[in-house]
Amino acid sequence: MQTIAQGCNFISMKKVVIAVTGASGSIYAKLLIDKFQQIPQQWEDVSLIVTENAKQVWQTELSNDGYKDYPLKYFGVTDFTAPFASGSGQYNVMIVIPCSMGSLGRIASGISNDLISRAADVILKERRKLICVVRDTPYNLIHIRNMETITLAGGVICPATPSFYSRPSTIEEVAATVVDRVLDLAGFDIKTFRWGK
Repeated sequence: MQTIAQGCNFISMKKVVIAVTGASGSIYAKLLIDKFQQIPQQWEDVSLIVTENAKQVWQTELSNDGYKDYPLKYFGVTDFTAPFASGSGQYNVMIVIPCSMGSLGRIASGISNDLISRAADVILKERRKLICVVRDTPYNLIHIRNMETITLAGGVICPATPSFYSRPSTIEEVAATVVDRVLDLAGFDIKTFRWGK
């Protein structure tokens, strides 16, 4: 397996699933996919699932259907023949971005009734990295308990909460503060603002 060395830090080539659900925040998904296009040497495979609701939200928020234009592997939400629907597919990371509270609830409950919840279940059972980028606000107690359940199961809850100490000046730069954090959590080597540097 190929690796990239940075000092004593080794980053293995990764197989990644990106799931885009119907929560508001299509810009986060777009910027994440864009960032992956900039670091092709760090991943072996990036596969994409986009729900029907996500397609509508993307069109509403970004006024296009650009999710179709990326040179990635696409899978429908009912395609259980996808390689990451089984642990034998050996995918390292799954990022649900943005993650709707409905998707979060199904993942927390272990309801594998579509490819997103099944893939998340596989990632968790294989003790690999699941990152759920939740965007809704405020949270009710059901949301909080679902986040707790996923955290206890080994997943990472990363709210789509931007930071501002890098002084972002555009909507894209604000959203990128979240996306860069997600890539850090997933173990990718990226150029981004670092506190104290």
